[in-house]
Amino acid sequence: MVSTATVRLLALSFPETDEHPHFEWTAFRVKKKIFATLSEKDRTVSLKLTPGDQSVFCAFDKTVIYPVPGGWGRMGFTYVNLKKVRKAMFKDALTVAYCTVAPPKLGEKYLPK
Repeated sequence: MVSTATVRLLALSFPETDEHPHFEWTAFRVKKKIFATLSEKDRTVSLKLTPGDQSVFCAFDKTVIYPVPGGWGRMGFTYVNLKKVRKAMFKDALTVAYCTVAPPKLGEKYLPK
């Protein structure tokens, strides 16, 4: 289980990241590009992953991490159930989402060499 406070702490720990409202969600952005959105009401996070990364994370357990329905999901957007996900897995998925959106110079320190 991951709290919404932990989501904020982790998302804002990446360089040049900020938080802004995005409709009824909270968006976390790097260089004005969204890599994660948080629904405090539903205790859900949406991550921007590549379709390949999405398939890897969703293979774990589709009740924990699963594609957003419809076209957004086919593009890699992925829901994470904060009530069920373990912190380590959430942190890994959030890091991948950040690196997917961030300029290479910002994301390269988080990628395996």
